[in-house]
Amino acid sequence: MYTQPELKKIIDTSLVNLSYNQESERLTDPVKYVLSIGGKRLRPVLALLVCDMYGDKIDEAVIPVTGLEVFHNFTLVHDDIMDRAPVRRGFSTVHTKWNVNQAILSGDIMAFMTNECLLQSPLNILQKVFRIFNKTAIEVCVGQQLDMDFEKATIVSREEYIRMIELKTAVLIAASARIGALFGGADDREADIMYEFGRNLGIAFQIRDDILDTYGDKKVFGKTTGGDILARKKTFLYVRAMEIASTEQKKKLQELYTADNDPVSKVREVTELYDQLRIRSFSESLMEDYHRSAMGFLEKAGTAADRKTELSNLAGSLFGRDN
Repeated sequence: MYTQPELKKIIDTSLVNLSYNQESERLTDPVKYVLSIGGKRLRPVLALLVCDMYGDKIDEAVIPVTGLEVFHNFTLVHDDIMDRAPVRRGFSTVHTKWNVNQAILSGDIMAFMTNECLLQSPLNILQKVFRIFNKTAIEVCVGQQLDMDFEKATIVSREEYIRMIELKTAVLIAASARIGALFGGADDREADIMYEFGRNLGIAFQIRDDILDTYGDKKVFGKTTGGDILARKKTFLYVRAMEIASTEQKKKLQELYTADNDPVSKVREVTELYDQLRIRSFSESLMEDYHRSAMGFLEKAGTAADRKTELSNLAGSLFGRDN
């Protein structure tokens, strides 16, 4: 059985060894840059852990699931453009380091590099893998569109918000788990269980990200704290606040979100309002609910308990604890 650090090292090596079109370094340099500035490699590592849980070999899965990491980073490049985000993982975003047009075009290349990786799947599962990925890629785009739509909406319900993060974030994590199961030789029922494990884990992960954007340490978080507030994003914290706030508090939150105030004071005032409403503790509780649900699906997986240890550890490490 492989450990998370071992699999991350395998994925990092696979990313370094990707082949690039040498005709235009200006096109590929941003790709190399964004793939070299770190990250958890959550999606490919998760896929390989699931593969390893069901089977005894991961060799055939390494390059295809590397494609999942390339695709994830492609979405981040374009997401950062739309959010006008200056920092990612403690480094300048691609559009900041180069320019917007360069970031769009280099991001596009990454989408096709993903296909090249996935095409190296074994023939007996190639069609299944591609269909899972294509469905997921479309869902991620729908989720991003909903996220942008919500920026203009005054009220976003909890159900609408959860659906948005399910599409934008969770489905790719879920698909990674399902694809890993297929590479490990699991049947469709087991693959479905792992999909639900990943989906619930992904929703919990995004709620945690929302919390960290407001309350996290910038040095640890790797992004500018309060970025979602400044971008007027309807995070779960905002959605919950609008659920329970008084009429006066709702009015104040809406005014703060739409006003072009000093960024520092804007983030501080919104955070103070969240504190008054105890938004952080409620958000953390909901995050825990989805995490527990994910672990429940892992328990249902039809493999020996000792083969689930690393997956359990991964799920715990995402939330800063040991399992």
